[in-house]
Amino acid sequence: MTELIGFLGLVGASFVGFIILILMGGSFVTVQQGTVGIITRFGKFGRILRPGLNFKFPIVESLAMRLSVQNRSAELAFQATTVDQANVHFQAMLLYSVLNQEEDTIMNVAFKFVDDRSFMTALVRSVEGSVRAYVATKKQAEILRLRREIIESVKEQLDNALADWGYHLIDLQMNDITFDDEILRSMAKVVASSNLKAAAENEGQALLITKTKQAEAEGNAIKIAAEAERLAAQLRGQGIALFRHEVARGMTEAAQEMQKANLDVSFILFSMWTESLKHFAEQGKGNVIFLDGSTDAMQDTMKRMMGLQALPPKD
Repeated sequence: MTELIGFLGLVGASFVGFIILILMGGSFVTVQQGTVGIITRFGKFGRILRPGLNFKFPIVESLAMRLSVQNRSAELAFQATTVDQANVHFQAMLLYSVLNQEEDTIMNVAFKFVDDRSFMTALVRSVEGSVRAYVATKKQAEILRLRREIIESVKEQLDNALADWGYHLIDLQMNDITFDDEILRSMAKVVASSNLKAAAENEGQALLITKTKQAEAEGNAIKIAAEAERLAAQLRGQGIALFRHEVARGMTEAAQEMQKANLDVSFILFSMWTESLKHFAEQGKGNVIFLDGSTDAMQDTMKRMMGLQALPPKD
């Protein structure tokens, strides 16, 4: 009997030890980096477990879920319609994360939606609705240059809703914005015609500049040639005047010398007459010059020259 009691005591002690081991084993929870654990007490939110080894009270507390606090991304593809009834196709990338690791925020993330699928549905529909509402107020020609404005408008509308859900929008990128094929063809025609117009305008401007420069060059050339001709004429006139001055001075000196020698001044005229005949003969180069070289003609010419010399100077 004693042996039976001892055996039963050993079995009971072993069972109690086994239960204690089970309870002790269930009292420690490991939480991975980038996640937090949600502890509930009899189904109600209790506390948050941080990454690492954590202790929980067996039976009373249970690990309801492990919640990731890392950044998440989602790709979206949807369609919107502009105010002038053009269909616009969007492909976007959404980057979001848990707002922070405070208790209220974690409670919202954990219990606001039934599951992650429901949250993603609400998030995607919110983004699509914001984009469609913005695009519906714009014309098709404006959409491509309003990419940044569309993103800012969506982020501004989503910030409050996401904060209430315990998330925040990190980034929204519109990776591709396209239109229906018919609209794309018409846009290509508009761009081509604009390019042709710009090319024609540029060609016209280039031709105008070329013609202007040519006219300026021709004007400058004419101006330079006229200035050179004026200077040449001035120099020729100065040369003739200087020549006449020297001739007059030489004749005056010669006349004075002849008067001192008691010689007739008409001899100078005779000398000039003979020199002229000599010059005509030497420099004629085959040209026919009709000149009366008789003595009477010489006397008549000398009388005329002496008569010119006797005329009084003009005022």
